[in-house]
Amino acid sequence: MSVPLTLLGLLDREPSHGYDLKRDYDAFFGRDKPLPFGQVYSTLGRLARDGKVTVGASEPGDGPDRKRYSITEAGRTEVESWLAEPAPPEPHLQSVLFAKVVLALMLGRDAARYLDAQRGSHLRRMRELTETRRGGATMDVLLADYGLFHLEADLRWIDATEARLSALREMVRKP
Repeated sequence: MSVPLTLLGLLDREPSHGYDLKRDYDAFFGRDKPLPFGQVYSTLGRLARDGKVTVGASEPGDGPDRKRYSITEAGRTEVESWLAEPAPPEPHLQSVLFAKVVLALMLGRDAARYLDAQRGSHLRRMRELTETRRGGATMDVLLADYGLFHLEADLRWIDATEARLSALREMVRKP
C-alpha cells in the first residue's frame, strides 16, 4: 500500500485536515494497521515539499489549530497515473515459503514438517477470514475474499511443493 498515493487520492476527493485523512485512511485502508499520526503529517510534509499538495493557513478547531491540505495539479496527475497503472503481481508469502523450504532441505531439516505447520497456519487464517465474510460489511467481505484467494493459492503451492520435495532435495544438496 502506497501511503503517499493513497493520501493524495483522498485529497483528490476533497481538501482535508490531517486528522480527517487519518480517519478515512484507517476506515478504508488501514483496518489491520492504522496509520500513525506522525506518518500522516510527515507524508503530507513531503508531498507539500514535492509540490503535490498545498497547505492552507492554520484554522481554529476542537483542540490544536488545523491546516487544510489540498491536492495540486501535479498531485492529481500522479494519482491518475497511479490509478491507471496495473499493480505489479506480488508473490506475497510464496517467496518466504520457498526460501524456508529450500533452506530446510539445504540444512538437512524436515521440510515436510515445516510445510505441514504452514498449512495449519493458513487453514486457521482461512477460518478467521471465512467468519469475517459471514457477518461483515461489504468492504470487510471483499478484503476477506482477497485474503482467502491468496491463501488458497498458497495451499495449492504447499501441496505441489510437498509432492516435489524429493526432487528439490536432490537439486539443493551440496555435491
